[in-house]
Amino acid sequence: MTTTTTAPAPRTTPPPVAANTPSRLRAWATRAPLLPALVFMIVVTQLPFVATLVISFFDWNALYPDARQFTGFGNYSEVLTDPDLRKSVLTTIVLTASVVVASLVLGLALALLLDRRFKGRGLVRTLLIAPFLIVPVAAALLWKHVLYNPEYGLLNGLLHYVGGPQPDWISNTPLLAVELSLVWQWTPFMMLILLAGLQSRSAEQLEAARVDGAGPWQIFRHLTLPHLRRYLELGALLGSIYIVQNFDAVFTITSGGLGTANLPYTVYQSFYQAHENGLASAAGVLVVIGSIIIATFALRVVSSLFREEVSR
Repeated sequence: MTTTTTAPAPRTTPPPVAANTPSRLRAWATRAPLLPALVFMIVVTQLPFVATLVISFFDWNALYPDARQFTGFGNYSEVLTDPDLRKSVLTTIVLTASVVVASLVLGLALALLLDRRFKGRGLVRTLLIAPFLIVPVAAALLWKHVLYNPEYGLLNGLLHYVGGPQPDWISNTPLLAVELSLVWQWTPFMMLILLAGLQSRSAEQLEAARVDGAGPWQIFRHLTLPHLRRYLELGALLGSIYIVQNFDAVFTITSGGLGTANLPYTVYQSFYQAHENGLASAAGVLVVIGSIIIATFALRVVSSLFREEVSR
């Protein structure tokens, strides 16, 4: 007599998707409040940029809407080959580089001053930060009328008091006039970044250097400056992102004249005065691409700073 045995039926386990459903629902529930902000950001920033990118490929003059035609990269080649536009690109580079370098040097000097303990340091710090908190247009108007005006400006008033000349600052040195106003406004920003870097130095290393007989200059050259390298890079990159897009100072102080028209002002001039929508859009896209490239390096510097702080 033979007996037959049947294999037990395989046990079925619920699919992993069903097991993870509650956790996925919780994850979506936590992300749901952020969706309106994401949609708003896409509508406000990304869709206009896509529209600008599309318009940049057309020869489109607002005065002749029926005559627009697709030109491909024609507007971009005109931006890069037109003498006036190339001059505005060069002006943008000179303006950005000079303002960033001067702001970093002055910001470093002020940060070293505020890193020391003295009576009234909090008040001095607040006063030094104030220029960065002023609206850019108001700051430009302040420099144009209160300081630069040849008849009642403060600079000519001081020169008249000592018997000096009475120059017309904006007419004689237009680009320098714009640069000084931007340096005054952006030096506090650089100072704050570098001050944060100074206050993150290792006190043990500084004390050990002093015990070994290192002087203030040696400590600054071999300890402080290498430690501030990342902060200097961050300040230069962030400052470049904002200053390369600056429009307020150029428009308010010189109205883009006397060789001070930078690329953002040229975009404004092409769009609102010449009504060349395609050409202005192409120039605007180039400004955005340049800003994205600089911002990419800035994000890398920020990431490296965070990694260094976490590893300590």
